[in-house]
Amino acid sequence: MSNERNNNRRPVEREKSEFEEKIIQISRVSKTVKGGRKISFSVMAAVGDKKGKVGIGLGKANGVPEAIKKAISAAKRNMVNVSLKNTTIPHPTVGEFSATQVIMKPAVEGTGIKAGSSARDILDLVGVHNILTKILGSKNKLNVARATINGLLELRTAEKIAEMRGKSVAEIVG
Repeated sequence: MSNERNNNRRPVEREKSEFEEKIIQISRVSKTVKGGRKISFSVMAAVGDKKGKVGIGLGKANGVPEAIKKAISAAKRNMVNVSLKNTTIPHPTVGEFSATQVIMKPAVEGTGIKAGSSARDILDLVGVHNILTKILGSKNKLNVARATINGLLELRTAEKIAEMRGKSVAEIVG
């Protein structure tokens, strides 16, 4: 009998997404109201395709699964393109957000992602494989993630700079 029931059920197939998702932080938020405490959850998620696109989002809800769904959809709406040079970044940069600074430097092949906190997750989702980073100031995961994104947005390849100036790459590089 149990086999017949199982044959009637179809396996649930989730659609494959082109993006990879990571949960950076789940926070329980408690608000005191008349009659007791109201508990809700705040989730920060990052989404990336490992080819130069990444986004972060914040979701808030009364349950963790709903907050995760909201955070992932917000991250997909806030996707940004990042300039990469092979498996690293084209030049050193500093990302700032609030009281947090994230210093990022390109590294040679085989170095790996030398980063802490949520900077590692963001850089992995972008598709960077070799980089050196240092977090200065506040180590708050939300601020570190936003500072990392701000630093990645400042990156420019020689081709993009030459295109903006209306020159050739040889004239720019020398």
